[in-house]
Amino acid sequence: MTYTLPDLPYAYDALEPTISANTLRFHHDKHHAAYVTALNGLLNGDDKGSLEAVIKGAGPGKVFNNAAQAWNHAFFWDGLSPTKTAPGAELAAAIDATFGGMDALKEKFVAEGIGHFGSGWVWLVSDASGALKIISTHDAESPVTQDLTALVVADVWEHAYYLDYQNLRKGFLEAVFDNLINWTLADSQYAAAKSGAQGWAYPAPT
Repeated sequence: MTYTLPDLPYAYDALEPTISANTLRFHHDKHHAAYVTALNGLLNGDDKGSLEAVIKGAGPGKVFNNAAQAWNHAFFWDGLSPTKTAPGAELAAAIDATFGGMDALKEKFVAEGIGHFGSGWVWLVSDASGALKIISTHDAESPVTQDLTALVVADVWEHAYYLDYQNLRKGFLEAVFDNLINWTLADSQYAAAKSGAQGWAYPAPT
């Protein structure tokens, strides 16, 4: 079986000026593609099922690293929107109750991303009860292995922002949060978390 690199759900220049077409071409077409290619090479056509199953069953090592990075990146792309969105009523109420509003959520999300040492990801996640929290994960680590549902994510590996922001990770995180978060996806993920339904999934292998 072969895992594929999903196309971006928008044009390369659709996220400008927050994220440039140049960054997307390198980040999606080179970095993300490399994880998918490496994973397929490691699995050598073996039928391992969904990418989520590979991630959960792999254990530490190259298969996990490449599978989880393929998943994290694909969710990141879908979690961005060139059209500005806002949380629906249910998620907005949960954000208010947990963080004290969107401004406070942004402050905590950005602070978590800035404070994360080295490469990784900052996430807004929900558990099965609907409780929200902000976490960061190192390298390829993912909520997929933590019984958490990802709602929002930002990539804090340097290649995600260096061409546009150089070393200004804070500026990148603030701009993404203000302009690009796909709250429609976050709403559907939150509903899935609370109901126990299947949330966002990587495209099935061929």
